[in-house]
Amino acid sequence: MKICLLGYGQMGQKIEEIALSRGHEITGRINSHHTKEERKSFIEASDVVIEFTTPATAFSNIMDGLYLGKPVVCGTTGWLHRLDEVKFWVESNQGSFLYGTNFSLGVNLFFKINSYAAQLFSKYHSYEVSMTEIHHERKKDFPSGTAITLAETILHEIPRMQGYESEINSSAHAKSDTLHI
Repeated sequence: MKICLLGYGQMGQKIEEIALSRGHEITGRINSHHTKEERKSFIEASDVVIEFTTPATAFSNIMDGLYLGKPVVCGTTGWLHRLDEVKFWVESNQGSFLYGTNFSLGVNLFFKINSYAAQLFSKYHSYEVSMTEIHHERKKDFPSGTAITLAETILHEIPRMQGYESEINSSAHAKSDTLHI
């Protein structure tokens, strides 16, 4: 398979390592220094585009791949306010798009455990639910997409909780029906 990497940071490099070890080809390693023409050439030469960049550039990167008729896999978080636009374009144009807040098998198993635990806690109103997120020092988004996915699952499973707020934005007089992350 011919893969175009949109974003060549830590994740892009790891994806390349795994892809090459499995016999795949990398058609391009696109970062902010490439011209529009170079980006187009790399994407056109690929079978699939894998996007791990920044919230500010993710939407445009996704659309570049989709406009050129390529399936796009995206693991960038923080741009989801535009997800409905991507979904609409994909459905209207028979495109292919796969998005995940975290592609780690372990984290996806944890998502299931989180859902089950939230179902159990929903029956016990005397317990408050909260989360603490700790990341490496290079983590760019807070709360992370993984934390937001966990929080949204908790809110879905525990209807008495009315939303979430990050520790950075939380107030000293926070309501007990707000999930703190």
